[in-house]
Amino acid sequence: MYDNNNVFAKIVRGEIPANKICENEHALSFYDVNPVATTHALVIPKGEYTDMLDFVSNASADEQIKYWDCFRQTAQKINACENCNIVANVGRGVYFAQSVPHFHTHIIAGQPLVDLKTTILEH
Repeated sequence: MYDNNNVFAKIVRGEIPANKICENEHALSFYDVNPVATTHALVIPKGEYTDMLDFVSNASADEQIKYWDCFRQTAQKINACENCNIVANVGRGVYFAQSVPHFHTHIIAGQPLVDLKTTILEH
């Protein structure tokens, strides 16, 4: 069940500010307010999707195309096209639990993976 009061829904509606990187009619990217690396961006759809499985099952083809276009443009703008980690968690019952019940993809770059693993574990 989608929660309209989650922080990303509020960002989409303009109720909470975000340091935007890229935006189109179906997606938005912005810098994470609690980064785990020197470069940490989030890409979210503007539609009400709880996680990646919900998104790929229920979003229209246009929504999916625009989402991944925003993702690509974000990676280019933050110089994360060659060395980055891409993370999308599903649910709360996993090691790195999904903290916001709105589908989002992390683009994390700027540190070696070993440093990032330690940072995430302490985060």
